[in-house]
Amino acid sequence: MPTNDAKANYDARVKRVMTAAANQEPDRVPIMPGMMPFAIDYYGHTMAEVTYNAQIGVDCAYKFIEEFEPDNAMGFYTNAGKGPMLELMAPKSCTWPGAPDKRIPDNSYHQFIEFPVLEEDEMPFFERDYSGWVIQKGLPKVVGLLEPFAKWNTSALGVSYDASMLAATFSQPEFRNIIETFWKIDDMNKEIQKIHAAGTAKMAEMGYPTFGAGVGGGVPFDQYSDFFRGTIDSMVDMYENRGVIERFIDERIDRQIAGIKASTAAMAHLKDEKWASIILHKGMDGFMNEEQYVNLYWKHLRMIINEMTAAGFKVYVYTEGGYTTRLPHLTEVDKNMVVYHFEKVDLELAKKTLGDMACIAGGFPVWIVEQGTKQQVIDEVKRVLDICAPGGGYIFEGGYSFGEAPIENVMAMFETVRKYGVY
Repeated sequence: MPTNDAKANYDARVKRVMTAAANQEPDRVPIMPGMMPFAIDYYGHTMAEVTYNAQIGVDCAYKFIEEFEPDNAMGFYTNAGKGPMLELMAPKSCTWPGAPDKRIPDNSYHQFIEFPVLEEDEMPFFERDYSGWVIQKGLPKVVGLLEPFAKWNTSALGVSYDASMLAATFSQPEFRNIIETFWKIDDMNKEIQKIHAAGTAKMAEMGYPTFGAGVGGGVPFDQYSDFFRGTIDSMVDMYENRGVIERFIDERIDRQIAGIKASTAAMAHLKDEKWASIILHKGMDGFMNEEQYVNLYWKHLRMIINEMTAAGFKVYVYTEGGYTTRLPHLTEVDKNMVVYHFEKVDLELAKKTLGDMACIAGGFPVWIVEQGTKQQVIDEVKRVLDICAPGGGYIFEGGYSFGEAPIENVMAMFETVRKYGVY
């Protein structure tokens, strides 16, 4: 159990963050920077080591929060400990630090390899039989382990008491291998989850809360672009295959809303832990014009946000890329229920537009800490706080995760927020 001091610090941090998230003034601006890549490097490890040993990442998190005292527990690297699992799956759409192919440096984040999984001549099959396309075309293209699915004739499936055809299919050596490998992957993943759960519990005992989201969601267009067509082809499709996009996203939003309703209902008993999150990929400035953003993106994003907030959940919306031209739309949500994280935005306009409606997070340029001088860091922290802190409703975060950086710059960032961010 937490000590008295740790419990008091835990409660103070929760109050500070939740007050800011409610668009009010806490005792000072909360500081919640994503710094796992920095911590891994600072404590003498590489991302490749963490990819193959989750406990190293957890231990780095303990050291970091003890030394720098942020207002939240450290979030763990997405692929921490998953290196052996990834090798078994043999994904074709990403590579990772420490991977046998050595395509990226050992201290890199994992990298996605984008290509059009859904090819244009497959669109009739995709629309006619989505599940069949996923099994026969989609999965074999992105996961090496699942290449045998390309030979599976899903049109032979039917509803019958006689499952002998399925039994014969799954008894073939390549399918037996898939099933046995799935068992191994699941066992590995459960062990990783135990390590992460123990790490989160210990950080709570140390006085650091985790503002983890129990409910998540994504915009249907992002799924179409990220997983099926890729950035370039989905941009072309907005002009040449718009009907395919519209039919897919309109069908997908119904499933999305149904899933959110089920998740929020299952977590209705929670109180302070009622957080939801949405990560945005393709709604940024310049990728879509205004009409496309409204009808292919914002229409559904607004539905998702409002479904979550109507159920009493605070919603953390992580925007990627520039988002200045989208600001007027972001006001069309329930008041003081949303935290908008920005990577790149006109902060003055964001504060003016959203100041009475939502909490702002991020907007701080990470590169200054990684590449600038100590004085540049101090000056930039003050500039950001001068714009965003007045009236409350601001959480200090980097626009994205911090990587390798001079320790004096990191210390200057923390010290300046603590001293200059007091209300």
